[in-house]
Amino acid sequence: MDRRTVPPRNLRTLTFLLVVVVLGLILVQTFRPSLQGGVNELAFSHFQELVAAGQIREVVFEGSRIEGLLASGERFVTQGPPEGSPIYADLAKELDAQGVTYTFRPSGGRAWFVPLLVYMLPVILVVAYFTYMMRRMQGGGALSFGQSRAKLVTKEFTKVTFKDVAGIDEVIEEVREIVEYLKSPGRYTRLGAEIPKGVLLVGPPGTGKTLLARAIAGEAAVPFYSISGSDFVEMFVGVGAARVRDMFNKAKANAPCIIFIDEIDAVGRKRGAGIGGGHDEREQTLNQLLAEMDGFEANTGVIVLAATNRPDVLDPALLRPGRFDRKIVVPRPDLHSREAILRIHTRNKRLAPDVDLSILARRTPGFVGADLENLCNEAALLAARQHKDRIEMADFAEALDRVLTGLKRRGIYITEREKEQIAYHEAGHALVGKLLPYADPVHKISIVPRGEGALGFTLQLPTEDRYIVSRDELYDKLTVLFGGRAAEEIKFSSQTTGAAEDLKQATEIAKRMVVEYGMSEALGPINLGAERVNIFLGEEIVKSDEHSEELSAQVDREIIKLLRQAYARAKDLLVRNRQALDRLAQELLKREVLEGEEIDAALTDIVLQPAT
Repeated sequence: MDRRTVPPRNLRTLTFLLVVVVLGLILVQTFRPSLQGGVNELAFSHFQELVAAGQIREVVFEGSRIEGLLASGERFVTQGPPEGSPIYADLAKELDAQGVTYTFRPSGGRAWFVPLLVYMLPVILVVAYFTYMMRRMQGGGALSFGQSRAKLVTKEFTKVTFKDVAGIDEVIEEVREIVEYLKSPGRYTRLGAEIPKGVLLVGPPGTGKTLLARAIAGEAAVPFYSISGSDFVEMFVGVGAARVRDMFNKAKANAPCIIFIDEIDAVGRKRGAGIGGGHDEREQTLNQLLAEMDGFEANTGVIVLAATNRPDVLDPALLRPGRFDRKIVVPRPDLHSREAILRIHTRNKRLAPDVDLSILARRTPGFVGADLENLCNEAALLAARQHKDRIEMADFAEALDRVLTGLKRRGIYITEREKEQIAYHEAGHALVGKLLPYADPVHKISIVPRGEGALGFTLQLPTEDRYIVSRDELYDKLTVLFGGRAAEEIKFSSQTTGAAEDLKQATEIAKRMVVEYGMSEALGPINLGAERVNIFLGEEIVKSDEHSEELSAQVDREIIKLLRQAYARAKDLLVRNRQALDRLAQELLKREVLEGEEIDAALTDIVLQPAT
């Protein structure tokens, strides 16, 4: 941060203190007579009458000012003749005759010092304050709004290196090249190679883009400026462009250096979508950024590093070679990467011997680095709440349930009828998932209410990471989603609202199978979905309106047909395995939670009829 820039909080505090001091001095001056403890201001003639009447107890003469104490105990002050007047000699004789104590003090300049302090100090403070503000305004725009908010990050500030980043080794190798170039540019320039002017980190939220930038700041031996995309745009016109100019001017003065812009989509969205058209303030900021990154003037020695999870909304001019030459995707971690990330987040935690990070990695498919960090922290909090000396595997299991399904709702009252319905619903999901060959293994069944509206859950976890999904796997997933509704109908011959979320997920999967994945036998391999991007409101997937009404009706029929087939399949499986369904439901009613091995143990003496 520029040393000339005072943090806004300190500036507000300074302004507040100045206002308080000025108002206090004004109040003191206004109410000074009343603040002097009831001092009476007397006319000199009245004072002489009181002296003659013997009503004076004590007197102090200070120049022409006379103050003292009346016989009644009240204090008084009066203004007498000029100092040296013969009238003071007569007053002294009369006071001696009455035995009144009096004192003569020489005037020591108090007459001019006190008025100067009271009247001139507020003016001096106000002038000093405005002088200070004017100095801050020089070169920074009105009230320094035009100065860059970029923070200079040093190794001592971040303390993060590449050793603290796990699961993205390929990405680290790519960005390490930038650090190596800045440390020893001759190794590359002797071959005529040029380092990329800009590197864009792209990936889902929580995958470690900002953490990677901190590691680069900790590894690089050059200045590292960090700023967020939202720090450029303010309510004042021209501020964003001024801040971009100021940021690059500072970077060029300290070249070679790195500028990191986090969440660049806040300022780099496609142009032409704003209400103000080309004169939109955000677009002016983007235009200045484009010019600074690769404009008429050379930008030697300044590397721009940016991060976003919305590369689809960025302006094409920002992504072209010469600006962001390299786009690096930071993916979700796989099984081995998740285990490495867990080791980093648990290295400062006391773990019990039963904690197996490889099992935790298998139980957390789809988790990103931020999710895994939160999981480890939740487990530590749970262990501390129970006054444990170490974090046990049970704490991680409970933390995983919290992250996936929410907190336990202990205060909710459920009737025996509803509890039985929930047990059969979850047993239906679990049993269908166990019987289907392409369904994910059932890890846990619970009828303990959790989170927002979840009265129970069936947790299925894949045994490995999958990047493509077959039609059989999607069809089995559809069948599992209908297992809860089918079990309710078999047992109670009725339907409940408990399957609402299941129906929503099943309908979405069936739509994508027919419209996007071309998995409909009647329609064949065709994609009828269309990605339409509203660059002002964001991206959404909408159905194309370029095909006929007859084709739309056929799509609807295929979706409904697929859903009905999956439901009939789930119901048939449960009817043929009714004994296993009843056993699982009864075990759930007794124990409320069943783990994977406990599910197998409950069905050991029952011969299951698998799907045909």
